[in-house]
Amino acid sequence: MKKILVTGGLGYIGSHTVVELQNSDFEVLIIDDLSNTTMTVLDGITAITNKKPNFFKIDLKNKDAVANFFKENKVDGVIHFAASKAVGESVKQPLKYYENNINTLIYLLQEMEQNKVKNLIFSSSCTVYGQAKVLPITEKAPIKIAASPYGNTKQIAEEIIADATKVSDLKAIALRYFNPIGGHDSILIGELPIGEPQNLIPYITQTAAGIRKELSIFGGDYDTYDGTAVRDYIHVVDLAKAHVVALQRLFTKKQKAALEFFNIGTGKGSSVLEVIYAFEKANNKTLNYKIVSRRAGDITAAYADTTLANKELGWKSELTLEDALRSAWLWQEELKK
Repeated sequence: MKKILVTGGLGYIGSHTVVELQNSDFEVLIIDDLSNTTMTVLDGITAITNKKPNFFKIDLKNKDAVANFFKENKVDGVIHFAASKAVGESVKQPLKYYENNINTLIYLLQEMEQNKVKNLIFSSSCTVYGQAKVLPITEKAPIKIAASPYGNTKQIAEEIIADATKVSDLKAIALRYFNPIGGHDSILIGELPIGEPQNLIPYITQTAAGIRKELSIFGGDYDTYDGTAVRDYIHVVDLAKAHVVALQRLFTKKQKAALEFFNIGTGKGSSVLEVIYAFEKANNKTLNYKIVSRRAGDITAAYADTTLANKELGWKSELTLEDALRSAWLWQEELKK
């Protein structure tokens, strides 16, 4: 049984990926500093899979703590999620993002090299493409100057990993996600924002639940069919499964380069207003919303060409936007209990 370290494993995408890993007979070790999650997520993972992952409360900015973990625990691969992740917040707090997203990756890679851990899945982002000129976006799209410090940290991280593979035995896959939404159908884990949500869907569900007075749509004057920004919204369970198949690709030595990149999305763009209408229809709810000024760091439109992931990983998204929005609302209802 392969042992996999999942950093940020109690976070939103991390927790769903831990479930899929354990369901695929991997042994999972989780590192999380609990800065944007709670220990209740561990209980949810355990309830879904009937297996409790080994948990370590470690801040990856603590270099000595990272070194001690690798001294005391042997792992066969790493999936690295742990990072600050909100575009808007990164514009306001750039130094926090550079410290948290870059330094921690370096410390992790240093210990992986020292301890001969050769397999890495990196949690990247479609933000590396900036505002692409051609849609849908393929992996061959040029990397643009980042529109936000968050996006820049993902670009820099990919460059760091690429350089590391040139001077070591490291094999890595960077999964460039589009917009993960929804929750597990068990309603035992889901998106759990601490404080005010930075992403669209928890803001929608909190508005529908009466926690928020109204939903702010950032920008109604984009060059799109209804004036609101367009994104590729992928169900988080589909996204989680992509990590498992990517990891299996590394272990079976099927990768065609030391560092590979794959877009992980649905291949379809939906505007903010479309998502709102789909949520209202899927859950028989009415949302109170208003259009406000654009948010710094946001782009007009981004959705994926997933042909490469479909072909090379044998993966494709299966769940619909409505599936994701129904599960998001069920999760919000569960949080109220």
